[in-house]
Amino acid sequence: MTRKRLHTEKPSISSEPDEIELIQSKASGDLGDLFDSSDSDSDSDRAEESSEEEESEESDDEEEDSDEQPTKSDSGQSEPSGETKENPGNALIQATKPDEYEYDSSDEEDIRNTIGNIPINWYADHDHVGYDLDGRRIIKSWGKEKRDELDEFLRKMEDPDYWRTVRDPQTGQDVVLSAEDVEIIKNIQRGRFPQGEAAMGEYIPYFTQDEEIHPTSSHPPQKRSFIPSKLERDRVSRMVHAIKMGWLRPPPPKEDEYDLHFFDLWGKEDPATKRLNRIPAPKVLPPGHEESYNPPPEYLFTEEERTKWEAQEPEERRVKIVPQKYSALRLVPAYKTFINERFERCLDLYLCPRQRKLKVNVNPEDLLPKLPRPRDLQPFPTTLSLVYQGHTDMVRTISVSPCGQWFASGSDDGSVRFWEVATGRCLRCAETGSRVHQVAWNPNQQLCLVAIANDEAIFLFNPALGDRLVVSKTDKTVDEFTRAEDDSGEASPIRWEQCAGEQHKAGFRMKLIHPQPVRSISWHHRGDYMVAVSPSGSYHGVVLHQLSRRRSQCPFKRTRGLVQRAMFHPSKPLLFIATQRYVRVYDLAAQMLRKRLMTNCRWVSSMDIHPCGDHVIVGSYDCRLTWFDLDLSTKPYQTLRNHKQAIRQVNFHRKYPLFASASDDGSVIVSHGMVYNDLLQNPLLVPVKILRGHVAKNDLGALDCQFHPSQPWIFTSGADATIRLYTN
Repeated sequence: MTRKRLHTEKPSISSEPDEIELIQSKASGDLGDLFDSSDSDSDSDRAEESSEEEESEESDDEEEDSDEQPTKSDSGQSEPSGETKENPGNALIQATKPDEYEYDSSDEEDIRNTIGNIPINWYADHDHVGYDLDGRRIIKSWGKEKRDELDEFLRKMEDPDYWRTVRDPQTGQDVVLSAEDVEIIKNIQRGRFPQGEAAMGEYIPYFTQDEEIHPTSSHPPQKRSFIPSKLERDRVSRMVHAIKMGWLRPPPPKEDEYDLHFFDLWGKEDPATKRLNRIPAPKVLPPGHEESYNPPPEYLFTEEERTKWEAQEPEERRVKIVPQKYSALRLVPAYKTFINERFERCLDLYLCPRQRKLKVNVNPEDLLPKLPRPRDLQPFPTTLSLVYQGHTDMVRTISVSPCGQWFASGSDDGSVRFWEVATGRCLRCAETGSRVHQVAWNPNQQLCLVAIANDEAIFLFNPALGDRLVVSKTDKTVDEFTRAEDDSGEASPIRWEQCAGEQHKAGFRMKLIHPQPVRSISWHHRGDYMVAVSPSGSYHGVVLHQLSRRRSQCPFKRTRGLVQRAMFHPSKPLLFIATQRYVRVYDLAAQMLRKRLMTNCRWVSSMDIHPCGDHVIVGSYDCRLTWFDLDLSTKPYQTLRNHKQAIRQVNFHRKYPLFASASDDGSVIVSHGMVYNDLLQNPLLVPVKILRGHVAKNDLGALDCQFHPSQPWIFTSGADATIRLYTN
């Protein structure tokens, strides 16, 4: 039978020597050790379908092999017959079977993961997953199927079982769930029994909400439940003995911090609480010397003091009555306001509420902010160095040249004087014929030009100081181009007239005639544009002048309120317009209003912009200096009330962190104003020095203050017709 199988299987020629070797190993007695009967029985599970056929074939082989004669090997030895040894045909049959260790499998499923409980993602970058028993790599069967998103989408559309296909994390293979698996998953998600309600069987309600007469269990109670425990008794006795001897102390009661003590509203009231906490009425001040019928002479009013007393409001008067002198008490007439005062006193006692003020003991130094010492904030001007004298009337305005070598001053005597800073000499004097409101030196160092605001006219003056090339270039720039009308073809409200004759020899080069008196002028940082302000409600209250094209234009059809000051932004195309109570910021490029700053002042007097352009200070006639942070808010960042009278001028230093304010009280306060690059850090404002030197005249004190462009010096002008230089 074995020979028939070999003929039917048609083995190759190369397989015949293997069969001969197996027969030889059988003759030497090694074949029984190579093939064990127990191993052949374990292979029956793998070939259940062919087990019956093999048994029938083996029975036939035994009958045929019993008649065969023993064969001789190559060595000439005779082989034993099948009656005494195993048939060599069985060895050939077992040799053709596959090795059971080449492919190992379990009864339930085909587990191809040989790496154990190791995460499969450790082999994500390799082409194999684990090793077999011989140490050879197990190549991934699913590694070739690397699908991208497009392949995944097509598979989702074409495969009907895509929704029930999951990937096994142990083997990395796709597994299609059966209907029973899907049903188990749904039951688990719904919180039900995984195998379904039918698998649980019929529910028996052992415990219900109905009370029953008989107990669930009729087990009798144990005896130890009625007898005290001896162990507990010994433990308690030992603890009592330890407490008596002081060995064991009970812990102190913990005080609950969050224990709320409620007041018993309906409990017994304390008789002391029934009495009202009565506050006595304030006593009337005793009469003073001014109320005597024969006061001392120093208490009697003069005519000026009496007029001032009558002009004040009753609440502002320091003395309620006018002191009068009588020679005798019988000559004193009846008090006219006696009934009114008694009536007011009764109303105060009856209607005015009174309460006790709780005195708080606070150290006054703790209320003050912690500021750095002025010594640490140097340099700043502290010492009076020079006094410039020459004007005969109050000096309203001063302006320093960009180089810092000269400065100009304008006075009510109608003259404009040019001074040398270092020596104090008056180099030149120009007469305008009327009051000079403001002078402004052109910030362009390539030009030697000064603008003078003189009532309805603005003069462009060449002082001819410094380099001759700069002076000649200034005259050439002013005299070359002539234009009487603007680009639109309409006549300009401002007339440009070129000075000639004596005025030209004196230094006047151009005259700009306005319909209204000009009170303030300011140059653009490039020196080509200039803005003029006329405090009137007309449309030409703010006028822009262009020097290179001799063109003037009114950017607003009407102004909201009386304009006090106008200035250009140091680096951006923005125009700041200060009215009585507001400061408006306009974008000249976009022709729109950007911001409106609320000054909280009654009347704005002056304004200046920080060199960085993000901060503005505003002075007012009600003694307030407000600092604005444009990036922070439209309301004042800080309000300083250091002056006792109106503030006439405020000014920033272009190099050092300093700003100053001049007031009618004759003082100039220099403050340290540090602006940090960090937007999260607020500016540091510290007053560092009070400069007193100007004498008040006609209720006017210091009228203007200007910093030196490169040194920590300050120039001040006042109503006493003097100009003072303070240095560090």
